[in-house]
Amino acid sequence: MGIDWYDMIARRNGGYQGRAKYTVVGRSAEDVYEERLVEMLPTFRSVLDAGCGHGEFTLKMSRHAEQITGFDNSAEMIRISQSLLESSGIGNVEFVYATTKAELPFHDGQFDFIYDRRGPTSILEHPRILCSGGTIFGIHTDVTDVRRRLSENGYVDVTIEEFNEAVTYFPSGVEFALNFSDTPGNPDFTLPER
Repeated sequence: MGIDWYDMIARRNGGYQGRAKYTVVGRSAEDVYEERLVEMLPTFRSVLDAGCGHGEFTLKMSRHAEQITGFDNSAEMIRISQSLLESSGIGNVEFVYATTKAELPFHDGQFDFIYDRRGPTSILEHPRILCSGGTIFGIHTDVTDVRRRLSENGYVDVTIEEFNEAVTYFPSGVEFALNFSDTPGNPDFTLPER
């Protein structure tokens, strides 16, 4: 899976969004994350959304922030983001095409808050763009890897919480296959040969 996969998802799904129908029972980590993010954003002046996808979530969070810059490594996602931004009339958001696999196009200490909603954990390997005393807030599935990367890159005062209170139900095998097909790294399980 690489950038081509994300570009394909953007073209096929209209952004980084799934096609599956499902029901979530219980309080999901996504809900907890969004609630906390809304509370935190007003206390920071310069915010980075690492791996902003098609920008819909960035635009939603913009009403709680002074300034948000969103970046993604998919040109197609950024194209959709720019289109959504232009039609929104929102003035405190900027979208940038960039990848964590290279030097990021941001100044040292440019951001006092970086949030990463299932975006690239490799943002942790770019501590220079976070100002001294800044905060990174993320949601990820592989806590062990995140903990290791934080330690290797010199982050301090790290708190990691795990939330496993929700269960996702799919009404059919087709919907389950759609969900997996829209998950990074997976082939399209909806194709006839699967």
